[in-house]
Amino acid sequence: MQKLWTVSVTASFSAAHFLPNYHGKCENLHGHNWKVEVALSSSKLENGMVVDFKLLKKWLKEILNSLDHTLINDLIENPTAENIADFISQQLEIKLKESNLTHRVKLSFVKVWETEGSCCSLTFKA
Repeated sequence: MQKLWTVSVTASFSAAHFLPNYHGKCENLHGHNWKVEVALSSSKLENGMVVDFKLLKKWLKEILNSLDHTLINDLIENPTAENIADFISQQLEIKLKESNLTHRVKLSFVKVWETEGSCCSLTFKA
């Protein structure tokens, strides 16, 4: 049986958004304290690790800093939790490519919590 290790980190940011294609309260400008979890997986370890937690935390912080205390609509046309997860995944893929880890490490999932009880999970197949 082949082993697959997955490591994840969480962080948060605060930002406002509105949903332009939605009819209801969320079409109005409002804000959230968003929580994000990202995970990387690998079947091969380097120095006993998938990736250093410190590096993954740094990448996530850099990505979330671009969203923190902004109107997310200025960066993402329709900033649903699903589209925010996709944006974060794209930014994380850039970080992986820049670090030359894509030969060994794959993005496993991105989870975005809009509220404590509402979460979107974007999952990638191995």
